[in-house]
Amino acid sequence: MRIALLSYRSLPTCGGQGVYVRQVSRELVALGHEVTVISGPPYPILDDGVALQKLPSLDLWSEPNAFRWPAPRELRDLASMTEFVMMRTGQFSEPLAFSLRAYKALKPRKGTPPPFDIVHDNQTLGYGMVALRRALAPHGIPVVATLHHPITVDRRLHLEATKGIKNRFGVRRWYSFLPMQARVARQLDGIIIPSESSRTDINADMGLPSEQMHTVPLGTEHEVFSPDPSVAKVPGRIVVVTSADVPLKGLSVLLEALPKIRVERENAHVVCVGKARAGGAAARQVSELGLTDVVTFRSNLEQSELVDLLRSAEVAVVPSLYEGFSLPAVEEMSCGLPLVATTAGALPEVTGPDGEAALTVPPGDAGALAVAITRLLDDPELRARLGAGGRRRVEKRFSWKAATAGTAAWYAERIEAHRAATSKTPRTAGQNVTDRG
Repeated sequence: MRIALLSYRSLPTCGGQGVYVRQVSRELVALGHEVTVISGPPYPILDDGVALQKLPSLDLWSEPNAFRWPAPRELRDLASMTEFVMMRTGQFSEPLAFSLRAYKALKPRKGTPPPFDIVHDNQTLGYGMVALRRALAPHGIPVVATLHHPITVDRRLHLEATKGIKNRFGVRRWYSFLPMQARVARQLDGIIIPSESSRTDINADMGLPSEQMHTVPLGTEHEVFSPDPSVAKVPGRIVVVTSADVPLKGLSVLLEALPKIRVERENAHVVCVGKARAGGAAARQVSELGLTDVVTFRSNLEQSELVDLLRSAEVAVVPSLYEGFSLPAVEEMSCGLPLVATTAGALPEVTGPDGEAALTVPPGDAGALAVAITRLLDDPELRARLGAGGRRRVEKRFSWKAATAGTAAWYAERIEAHRAATSKTPRTAGQNVTDRG
């Protein structure tokens, strides 16, 4: 198959989008398919055999020039004007702007057959995807998407963590793209989801029928994220991989628990793989709790650096208030790390029952989190048992090869079904299918 894999941003060292795009594209090529990744900045790191088509944007969110004013010559097309105006009015503009650029880049040209058999959108879900689907439909080419979880959950938790009418209005305005994503998702040719928890929440929050969704759990690289006894454990090291200032990720709960842990274990400290915004909620909380010397933030790590950091920790924590899946949990289990994880969202599907690979606690409960972490830090035998259980669980259930094979099989089904439906669609007199769009 010839596959176009779309991602509006694909930074490989922060968040799951860049990881997902790199791993799926590599494994699809290994299965013999032809893959072109089409991405806005920041661009992904890709493996040999995967083509990259860059769709430059105004990139208005990147440091050190975040929220910059573009030059007039940069605002000569609809996508760029949309990106700028939405940003200046406090809205997240990248999904819609990227979708417009993707439509322009991929719509069929007169007399030229499309170069793809399927288009796979990684949770952009902008209106341009609907226009692209309409343009490709006469050619029998489906447009599908991955939807990791409904961002409506992020909005709800963000609002709960925000005080003041003005600030809450700003949060609602930032998430103004969510109705668009729901409308677009309902009009595509199928949605891949990573968990049954996501299926339930997407159905409830976005109105997608269950039969439109197909579950394919995510994976990890077993050979890379692996235990290594030669890497010395740092006593008291607790690692968390998270977006530091996103309320949904629950870092504030872990920071609240840390002073309680340090009453019993003075050497307990947290290394957070994630960037804390200067003056942001995480940085303020660290300062207010007097944790400056025992909480470290590290960002933009290379994969080898991340693996070594995970191997050096005694405990990994997933304190999330919600997860549609959790790639960090899988990577930590793959390294043989014992987890303390909440029971939020899809985490029980990932970590298994309490005591198999993780000690599980209710989301948002700093006291329970502190007790579980302290218990693990004090019990090396329990750490070893949970770590080994997590490694076995990952080897059995979560690999990128299995995830991609399942995705490719679903692609084939979607293509066959779409072409069958297209062949049954009556054409109006004189209509030339190759000229449409």
